[in-house]
Amino acid sequence: MTRILLAEDDPDIRFLVRYGLESAGFMVDSAGDGDEALRLGRRHPPDLCVLDVRMPGLSGIEVCRGLRAGPDTAAVPILMLTAQASVPHMDEAYDAGATDYLIKPFSRRELMERIEALLAGVAS
Repeated sequence: MTRILLAEDDPDIRFLVRYGLESAGFMVDSAGDGDEALRLGRRHPPDLCVLDVRMPGLSGIEVCRGLRAGPDTAAVPILMLTAQASVPHMDEAYDAGATDYLIKPFSRRELMERIEALLAGVAS
């Protein structure tokens, strides 16, 4: 079963995304802050990560860098899911190792299409 690490500090968004992913058949480890996300990612290396940029503790950017530095998570696709829509924020995420970047608000369909593409090895 495909394991996804979801890091989102907003409990409502975290619930909705987790529910959608689990309904699609994914195993989901979820975290409400960056520190917890990095611990989970290192303890149970995921097949894909969905990271919010702005979170308590470590930011999604810092979590991305931390995962890229680990031997078991260096090549894991990372989708940044964030309200940060500016080009400098996007550049920072890609420079940290993000594979894709989806801006909130988003549709469930778009999120699932991006995840499927990343799992198939096709970055959008």
